Order: sequence, then structure tokens, then C-alpha cells
Amino acid sequence: MRYLTFALTKGRLAKKTLEVFERAGITCQEMKDPDSRKLIFVSEEHGLRFFLAKGPDVPTYVEYGAADIGIVGKDTILEEGRSMYEVLDLGFGKCRMCVCGPESARELLRHQELIRVATKYPNIAKDYFYNKKHQTVEIIKLNGSIELAPIVGLSEVIVDIVETGSTLRENGLQVLEEIVPLSARMVVNQVSMKMENERIGKLIQELKGVL
Repeated sequence: MRYLTFALTKGRLAKKTLEVFERAGITCQEMKDPDSRKLIFVSEEHGLRFFLAKGPDVPTYVEYGAADIGIVGKDTILEEGRSMYEVLDLGFGKCRMCVCGPESARELLRHQELIRVATKYPNIAKDYFYNKKHQTVEIIKLNGSIELAPIVGLSEVIVDIVETGSTLRENGLQVLEEIVPLSARMVVNQVSMKMENERIGKLIQELKGVL
């Protein structure tokens, strides 16, 4: 029996994913060792392999078949735009992608003015402004704390993930428009879905049972 290989997003998502898997009776003892330097963890009894990857890399591993299944945030799926099947909303890691800025920017959005938008997610921002709002904007890609951009005058608004909104409030910013709700999703390689349909289908059902 070939292994089914999972790519899990490092950090909180991986931790939550393993908790859900445990509830469904899927355990991997090797992954519980906090001092382990291993890159790939195997659960022989279930015929599964797991590895941890950075969020944006998970869809790449899945699209190219290096992983059969990936667990990743919806934000990453939208931003990376890879070919794969999204099969399950795991319901944790809930937050939303929003357009945020100072109250004064609300009018600029309403009147479709040419504004600058700072974001870590240029593809999501582009799709939202160009295809949904039909508003021409200049998109500036940043990697660090996006909230800084409107404060120092780099951009009028930002497109970013909002969980509680407290960071925004502390910096005099607020949610002006909501783009899309986000959470952790399970994605499957297109070929794996055909070849391993039964095993993957069974796994999805088991997980649905505990969610």
C-alpha cells in the first residue's frame, strides 16, 4: 500500500489539524516529539506520511503531487491560485480578508477613486478591486506589518487578514469592506483524487464525522 502524503502548514494550523486527526483516530506519534529534527513523519499503521511546510508552499506541493493532501488557509489557496481540489472546510483558523483603513478612506472606496492598496496578498487584492468592484487601484506588495502603510502615507488602504480587529483599532484603522471569510481547508491533488479516491473519500468522511 502506498503512503498517502500530507503537507501541513507549520505552526498553529498543523497543531489544530493533528488534534482533529486524533479525534478521527489518526495518530502519528513521531510528530509529538517537540525535539525531533525530522522533516517527514510516518504513521505506518495508517499508511500515512506527514511533512510540515510554509503556508504558501503547501498548494505547490499538492499541485505537483509531492503531497496527495494539504491543509492550508483559504487565504493561501486564493493567493496561490494552484490547480487542485478543495474538499473540506475544517472550520478552524477562522478569520476574514478585509479592506481596512482610516474612516476617511471610506469615501475613496465608495467613489471608486484611484488609490494605493498595500497588501501581502496582491492576487486577492487585484481580483477584488478589478473583477468585483471594477475599481482601478495601485497595488503595493509588502511583507511586514501592513498596518503601517496607511499610517505613514504609503497607501490609502490595506488588504489584510482580520481576526479580532484589535491591532487595527490600536492603530486608528478599521474594516471598511469584507472580501471573503477564511478558515483552514483540506486540498487534494487532482491525480491522487482519481487514483486514491476510495481512501481519500473515506478519510474525508471520517474527518466530517468529528468536525
